[in-house]
Amino acid sequence: MSKRLATLDGVCEFIVDCLHATAPIQDEGYPMVRTPNIGRGRLNLEGVYRVSLETYEKWTRRAVPQTGDLVLAREAPAGNVAIIKGGQQVCLGQRTVHLRPDPTQVDPDFLCYFLLAPKQQGVLLAGATGVTAKHVNMKDIRRLPLNELPTLEVQQRTAAVLSAYDDLIENNRRRIRLLEAAARQLYQEWFVRLRFPGHEHVAVVDGVPEGWEKVTLGEVAPFKYGKALKEDDRVPGQYPVYGSSGVIGTHESALIEGPGIIVGRKGNVGSVYWSDDAFYPIDTVYYIEAENVSLYLYYILYHTNFISTDVAVPGLNRDYAHSRKVQIADPALLQKFESIVAPIHAQLSVLRRHNTRLSKARDLVLPKLMNGELQV
Repeated sequence: MSKRLATLDGVCEFIVDCLHATAPIQDEGYPMVRTPNIGRGRLNLEGVYRVSLETYEKWTRRAVPQTGDLVLAREAPAGNVAIIKGGQQVCLGQRTVHLRPDPTQVDPDFLCYFLLAPKQQGVLLAGATGVTAKHVNMKDIRRLPLNELPTLEVQQRTAAVLSAYDDLIENNRRRIRLLEAAARQLYQEWFVRLRFPGHEHVAVVDGVPEGWEKVTLGEVAPFKYGKALKEDDRVPGQYPVYGSSGVIGTHESALIEGPGIIVGRKGNVGSVYWSDDAFYPIDTVYYIEAENVSLYLYYILYHTNFISTDVAVPGLNRDYAHSRKVQIADPALLQKFESIVAPIHAQLSVLRRHNTRLSKARDLVLPKLMNGELQV
């Protein structure tokens, strides 16, 4: 196997830092990749912020991201790398770096995985600075040594093995999105548009069907505060750690038994997640305990606007959240809804667990392929 020494800057057509400004966001438009969207290998655009065409053009004036380009997170968490796939049209948010590999020197997929290997991550993060949040300097990124790169042929074969894992993961993610959309559509049809089974025979007064009631959220599902757990204090384990952007890692112990609902308090304000298993909610979220949760409540929260324009500091005030009015349907309809969406959520759990196993298998084989323990 022929190998050579190189630097990251030397095998890329360019390495461009992001704009150091906060982009205005909107409900529709072009996806803006922030550090939470940079997975280990692929972009995760679930819950992505979106921007207008004008903002997209402004934020891509240095370089327009295209298929095969890499996106590296400078912090939060520093070192994550993902490759743009399938014509994804995105722009880059703060604390991200845009890399375009030179295909005559390095396979883009291989470079992505190579940068994620423990050896390269160790070198990259060795110079990371910052107390509260580690970040990597651009000069260290550019001069990162890529020790003993194999030939392009070997790179392509190696990348094909690892990409197979991520392709399966992405396929499962697409299935998850379709199932989630189906469940949300059912909720909207029955409880927002009020076209539930038998609605023709139910009187509606002031927007509330007969037999339903309006209550405050605090009455049916009081929010509890999560507990601080710094990244350096986490011991990888079987329990997911939830922040306002979703699962941000794992820990050896859980704080709350599942099932539970997690609601973003700071950062991604009002984000809502369901956890079947025991979990650890950190201090950027609220959680709702198992005795008060239901799938119906989850979808109520998912469709509730928690953004208040009356507060100066972005965040979700618990008293404000508790004061929100929600509709509770009659028990028979709730039971019917749960009987339909519960199997959907069971399938979602299977797919997510499958993805967890695939991710672990990929992460196990990645360093062995990169250091030559496994041949392809």
